[in-house]
Amino acid sequence: MRNIIEITDFEAPELDIYARMTENQLLNRHEPEKGMFIAESPKVIARALDAGYEPVSFLAEQRLVSREGETRDLLERCPDVPVYAAPFQVLTSLTGFGLTRGMLCAMRRPSLPTVEQVCRGARRITLLERVVNPTNVGAIIRSAAALGMDGVLLTSDCSNPLYRRAIRVSMGTVFQVPWTFLPENCAWPEEGMGLLRRLGFATAAMALRDDSVSIDDPGLLGEERLVIVLGTEGDGRAAETIADCDYTVRIPMSHGVDSLNVAAASAVAFWQLCRGRNLGDREKG
Repeated sequence: MRNIIEITDFEAPELDIYARMTENQLLNRHEPEKGMFIAESPKVIARALDAGYEPVSFLAEQRLVSREGETRDLLERCPDVPVYAAPFQVLTSLTGFGLTRGMLCAMRRPSLPTVEQVCRGARRITLLERVVNPTNVGAIIRSAAALGMDGVLLTSDCSNPLYRRAIRVSMGTVFQVPWTFLPENCAWPEEGMGLLRRLGFATAAMALRDDSVSIDDPGLLGEERLVIVLGTEGDGRAAETIADCDYTVRIPMSHGVDSLNVAAASAVAFWQLCRGRNLGDREKG
């Protein structure tokens, strides 16, 4: 391995990305082609590399760099990428927290696919409306990957799936499930709903209303192509979004509980609605 650089100067500009840059600075909205993000832990970094993401540098615990194991295996995949190394205590002081499995990787942000590309060939998509908590975004994408969703769309005011916490909570599935933001010039819900319908999708808003259908409604399960719309943590879906959707869907509750966290609700919805699709496929076969 080459490019192993022992950390001696905490103020070195090469370390800014790990220690001093905010998520907004990493995103670099003014020059998106220069945007970067941080992936944590060997498992998550490996998923990003497998998906074709480009590493810029690594920050690793010194004792793991030369020892057989996940860290060294990943570094050997990228022999020309700089590796900044230091003892665990030094890295903890530098980054402000204990490193996850002893390794971080700075990577370039790719150009995002279009909505049409994410939806091409898809039958089950989820759309996140104003979900601003990166923990929830990461958890929803992890559920989408695990439970058979084909892609994820986000309104422009959602938290970015490549924020560090979203990546960590998703366990790297943000690199495996196709996702993108709706175009900023595509007003939501009016124009966005029109786009989804032109692409052949019915839409279902998860919401607690008297006119909601149950999540096991036969008509809902029978939809060939469906977008499941999940809303912001506090207020849920906007009233105009619910009005524009083809279905309003309720998850049955017990013991007086009136709602679930959006991430928990997403897992229930994905399991049921993808299960319904798969059962339908078996019946047709």
